[in-house]
Amino acid sequence: MLILGLTGSIGMGKSTTAKLFQEAGVPVYDADATVHKIYEGEAVPAIEAAFPGTIVNGKVDRALLSANVVHDADAMKRLEQIVHPMLRSHHQNFLDDAESSGAPIAVVDVPLLFETGGEKRVDAVVVVTTSPEVQRERILARDNMTPEKLDAILARQMPDAEKRKRADFLVDTSHGLDPVRAQIREILTAAAKMPRRRP
Repeated sequence: MLILGLTGSIGMGKSTTAKLFQEAGVPVYDADATVHKIYEGEAVPAIEAAFPGTIVNGKVDRALLSANVVHDADAMKRLEQIVHPMLRSHHQNFLDDAESSGAPIAVVDVPLLFETGGEKRVDAVVVVTTSPEVQRERILARDNMTPEKLDAILARQMPDAEKRKRADFLVDTSHGLDPVRAQIREILTAAAKMPRRRP
């Protein structure tokens, strides 16, 4: 089975692209959805111990947790040490299930793929991109988003230009869904002929 890593900076249209891969019949692992799941279950005791007061009604309150870590690199590291091992185990289970179902290609949707060295664990990388103007407009339209918060998020992410340079495939989401569907079909055709690259 070939594994495609799907990534892209905030506001590029990565979640929509992931859904369109699913629509094309490809199993997709969603790192963000998995984080939501563990924030409602197995990560709660460790996060409460490391960041007291961030648990509300038995679940991690993402806004409170974000306020604790967004401007504090050490706190972010502590959080990653709790969350990453749990994510790795969910990720492995997903790949085992996809492989045993006979899927020729699986997609892992990981926002910080390059930032966490995840490109070494996939066979090819798909980067989702759009223009900086479209990106900013999409993000600032979200609830609770401010220009300052956006700048803090972007500072943690590798610049889009660098991601595009490292990509095996690009998906441009600037022009609506049909062009994205066409790009996905081309990627799946090309990926089917690729050699496996991960160790």
